Amino acid sequence: MLSQKLGSITPSYTIEISRRVSELIKEGKDIINFSIGEPDFNIPQKSMNAMIEALSRNATKYDNVSGLAELRKAIIKKLNDENNLNYDTDDIVVSNGAKHAITNSLIALLNPNDEVLVPKPYWVSYPEMIKLVGGVPVFLETTKETSYKVTPEIISSGLSSKTKMIFLTNPSNPSGIVYSEDELMKIGNYCVEKGIYILADEIYERITFDSPFVSIASLSESIKDMTITINGFSKSFAMTGLRIGYSASNKKIAKAISSIQGHLVSHPSTISQWGAAAALNECRDEVEKMKEEYKQRRNIAVSLLDKIPQLPYVNPQGAFYLWLDISNYKDKIVYDGSYSVAFSNELLQKGNVAVVPGIAFGEDDFIRISYACSKDTIREGFKRIESFLRTL
Repeated sequence: MLSQKLGSITPSYTIEISRRVSELIKEGKDIINFSIGEPDFNIPQKSMNAMIEALSRNATKYDNVSGLAELRKAIIKKLNDENNLNYDTDDIVVSNGAKHAITNSLIALLNPNDEVLVPKPYWVSYPEMIKLVGGVPVFLETTKETSYKVTPEIISSGLSSKTKMIFLTNPSNPSGIVYSEDELMKIGNYCVEKGIYILADEIYERITFDSPFVSIASLSESIKDMTITINGFSKSFAMTGLRIGYSASNKKIAKAISSIQGHLVSHPSTISQWGAAAALNECRDEVEKMKEEYKQRRNIAVSLLDKIPQLPYVNPQGAFYLWLDISNYKDKIVYDGSYSVAFSNELLQKGNVAVVPGIAFGEDDFIRISYACSKDTIREGFKRIESFLRTL
């Protein structure tokens, strides 16, 4: 009865974890939830005020499929001022969150059985999105030696005559790594040489700590022409439920994306779009305060991890995640199937700490921790993790 596509789709690990955490909390358990990839801040007040004002003047009618003119102008200014990127209004399409912007882009570019390169570790939904639109995900193995970043040499290992696109997540969810300008230039030039489109997921670009962020499309006109830049408001502005994301691309791709969106959803909520415009135009100070708080939390979490030498980690330079190597405990956990799932289940049951198993991101010897929570929660959570590990 159901579509054959669904047979290849992997159920969401994160949804299952959230369900179990909710059940345990209802049972009265005190759970530290490190699994949620959602800011624990409220949306900026000026953004909220803009939405209330828009409602009061009944700005609730249909509008442009590609997004409010006011919001797209604010996005263009942001890209120019912060990312050294020059786009026109018709290069920007505002969508229902970054997920929707990515899906629109895949529909616009992929033919059946086209291959998309997906570096590991990857964000959980990338492979499923590709499969749902008829594409084929091809996974690229990164290594500790490259700081789990993709390189032209690694890209070449996955190439075929069907390769159409590569996903580049910068900063990375789950690892928190950030690419340097030199690394991006090498990747961008290689993709241009090979005729590979770059889907640059930059949703965490405002949450970087140790060096300036570089958008890959800014490095040359030829790279820009082959790049679809994806961004949004959920992470940097703590506007997860408002569902506003966007794509920036060349005019031909943007026109295709707009046409697709017009048939599927028309456009995102106009009220949310007014809030997003205010966020870009008036709320930079709030974003900087959030970023500084994330940096302080990162530093606390890293200092605590440094006291657990048997739990190596990737040094996070952006986003709000820690990517922990749990392979040293592999002979201490009984498992049949996924080791990281078994480890995460044990930690939840015996340590009362919820994390996301690495298998959800394509790597079974890892777990992901989110530090989008209070400093006290971080301290208590790592205290529990250390106690749990001592029992193994």
